[in-house]
Amino acid sequence: MEQLDPTDLQILRTLQNNAKLTTKELAEAVHLTQTPVFERLKRLERQGFIKRYVAILDPELLGLELIVFCNVKLRHMNRDIAADFVKRIQQIPEVTECYNTSGNYDYLLKIRARDMQQYRDFVLNKLGTIESLGSLESTFVMGEVKQNYGINI
Repeated sequence: MEQLDPTDLQILRTLQNNAKLTTKELAEAVHLTQTPVFERLKRLERQGFIKRYVAILDPELLGLELIVFCNVKLRHMNRDIAADFVKRIQQIPEVTECYNTSGNYDYLLKIRARDMQQYRDFVLNKLGTIESLGSLESTFVMGEVKQNYGINI
């Protein structure tokens, strides 16, 4: 994979702030004409630097005010059990993020729910159906201090 030059990095930074920019607007922001910006953009997409374009929604306006970080420990760990767990977690819409971690727990889940009742139902009826689940520890977010979707480049 080729190295990114300063212009590529500026394109990526600009898109992180507003992925809705037209090619013309992006070209103006990075001080190039449209054709080279379009070609660079397609290359960055093709090489995987840009995975996808998304709209960032306001969870509170959608009624998903409860954020829970859930540490999960599996009963046993091997390749098949881990693959099955990941496959099941990927199918649960309340889980917005999942990380395989080291330490006392195997996975860290970020869950969005309407309220405590929905979270309880999630634990009992979704996580509770995963046979390999050993234990979990929930941490409830009282307030969000910082949320940045971009990567510092």
